[in-house]
Amino acid sequence: MEQEISNIAREATAALPPKPVIEVKNLRKGFDKVEVLRDLSLQLFENENLVVLGKSGSGKSVLIKCMVRLLRADAGTIRIFGENVQEMNDRELAELRVKIGFLFQRGALYDSMTIRENLEFPLVRIKKYLSRKEIDAKIEEALENVGLSDTINKMPSQLSGGMRKRASLARTIVVDPMIMLYDEPTTGLDPVTSDEISMLINNVKKKYNTSSVIITHDIACARATGDRVIMLNEGEVHMEGTIRSFEQSSDPLIQSFFKFREPSSAKAQPHHG
Repeated sequence: MEQEISNIAREATAALPPKPVIEVKNLRKGFDKVEVLRDLSLQLFENENLVVLGKSGSGKSVLIKCMVRLLRADAGTIRIFGENVQEMNDRELAELRVKIGFLFQRGALYDSMTIRENLEFPLVRIKKYLSRKEIDAKIEEALENVGLSDTINKMPSQLSGGMRKRASLARTIVVDPMIMLYDEPTTGLDPVTSDEISMLINNVKKKYNTSSVIITHDIACARATGDRVIMLNEGEVHMEGTIRSFEQSSDPLIQSFFKFREPSSAKAQPHHG
């Protein structure tokens, strides 16, 4: 009887629609009378990789900065885990940001610190209760998960661009974020390294059960990581769907964006999340 009840409960849970962790409604943001985001609405669901595509200047990076209030939106609402980001005080905002990992274009490692120290810095600040042994274990696990175990005592200047990007990712995941925001994660990297970063994004989702927004104009990265794709145009959602629906679209803008952006290498395979 208990087993039957358990099975029924499991089936009922599986039948529930996915739960949104981020909800953006009617978002507007402008600079000097130029409106960058215009009435933009989207959702990010639990354990989903959402790719946001668009040309330079379409508002992609502004969008994720508004999500965590690095920029203040002019109008609209942003809810993360059901809480209105626009109305949060400084303490509430700080508590929210602890749950969110950022991987920005430059990576932003501290050049004067070793890789170990770079990871330890946010870890001891956010998870104050950890023992020395637990701190070391978390750092080693994060570096192992991005394939950088042997760089633990190196300086950032000793790493290649791709390795620095992976070290930045390790520093982000070491504090166990629930949401990841990737801003052009493959920009400036060669095709093979770009594919490695795309695979790591998928591995982070799998190992850490993260929900992710991936800002990119790299079609190979979108193909490899995206469970769902949104394209922005002039600050609005132009199209939403699977990568396949984008590839099959007859929309001139979609076609122009995809036409000359083939996979960066044979390794970039579609991801079926």
